[in-house]
Amino acid sequence: MIKQKISAITHGGKFHADDVFSAALLKILNPQINIVRTFQIPDDFNGIVFDIGGGKYDHHQEGAEVRENGVPYAAFGLLWREFGESLISKYLPEEQAKKEAVCFDEKFIQPLDEDDNTGSGNQLANIISIFNPNWDSDESSDCCFSEAVDFATSVLNKEIDRIMSVQRAKEMVGDALANSKDNIVILPRFAPWKMVLIPSDAEFVVYPSQRGGYSAQVIPVDFNTKEAKCDFPKEWAGKPEDELQRISGISTLTFCHKSCFLISADSLEDIIKACKLARDL
Repeated sequence: MIKQKISAITHGGKFHADDVFSAALLKILNPQINIVRTFQIPDDFNGIVFDIGGGKYDHHQEGAEVRENGVPYAAFGLLWREFGESLISKYLPEEQAKKEAVCFDEKFIQPLDEDDNTGSGNQLANIISIFNPNWDSDESSDCCFSEAVDFATSVLNKEIDRIMSVQRAKEMVGDALANSKDNIVILPRFAPWKMVLIPSDAEFVVYPSQRGGYSAQVIPVDFNTKEAKCDFPKEWAGKPEDELQRISGISTLTFCHKSCFLISADSLEDIIKACKLARDL
């Protein structure tokens, strides 16, 4: 983690998602860090230099690093590679932190790195770019950069918290699986369940609906498909409530998605009954 290095330098002028998210990461690691934007690095500077200068955390120089999958590193990816795992390990065991850090690089950072290196296009990068002052604006570029970093810090914090929340869900879903019957898992509240339930024998997951009553979802056969272990009946798909109840014979069944992956009912007893009926048909 960053403790002794209390200052950092990046380039001035127009900013991009790469230097903005790099700054956001550094501020999460050390909220007291002072990030300076400039075009000239002082000879005696011994802090962190990123996205400028051709050093450890730059990617504009000849021979800049490229990932094994061919995606070139930008400053954000280089900083995450060094500090990301240690950040996540504050909340997770070492091996799990390493896995999650790699996964976050693949899903979140690599698209930004690739866009910065190749101009391939990225929606989040485009959003960051609009924080730059317009050509006829009197706004300070440094002030706009600071505003963009605040936004990126919020996004990055929420992404990290999402990783943590998924891990927190594991225990709850695992307990529900251990207490399940008839391959129907009942959760006390909705939580990310796929990582636990897809590899299991469970066929349906039930949880309280935000709209009241209960919902149930089918569980896919694996992580790479929408194919369900057991579908809800096709004749239920998209039917109005009264017709759905008549066809199914379940008095409080209120909804079945047209793709047959989700149903809702007013009572827990009836949502379980619907899952059993779907399995037995």
